[in-house]
Amino acid sequence: MKAKYCLDTSGFSSPLENMPEDIHILLWSHVIARVKDGLFAVTTEIYEELEHLPGKIGACIKESKDLLLFEIEDDEWDWVTYLVHVDQMRETYAEVISENHGNRANTVCLNDLSIIALAKTLGLPVVSSEKKLATGKDSKKRQKIPDICDKEGVTHMTFNEFLRAEGITN
Repeated sequence: MKAKYCLDTSGFSSPLENMPEDIHILLWSHVIARVKDGLFAVTTEIYEELEHLPGKIGACIKESKDLLLFEIEDDEWDWVTYLVHVDQMRETYAEVISENHGNRANTVCLNDLSIIALAKTLGLPVVSSEKKLATGKDSKKRQKIPDICDKEGVTHMTFNEFLRAEGITN
């Protein structure tokens, strides 16, 4: 396994909005090189979201499916433990899963839990653009990816933290 990071869709989609490929050409060429090097792991649910990214990064995602996607029943990784983590998280965080509550805002969705479960299984950080909720307390109704990562012992990284970790500068 070459992967160093688990990627949530927001890990690329939000930076792409704020730092478009046509302006930040060098930055995105470095990111694309990391994708082609197989440094990212994603679940099927996240891959299906990433396929919709525009431009060169979107094309790279589509071309790199075999490098990115960790599929159930692929004996190259511990998918059985992954499924245990998914089931445990669905139960533990049922009160903050948006699909369970009319797609309530400021909550995690099942796709978010899938990438956290993958990260926990692989022992890798999750790269996303989400920020912890600034509630000052443990909310029973609202949680984001970084909040769940903390609870599950998974490192959360922002896109900028990923760039720094990889030594990428513009």
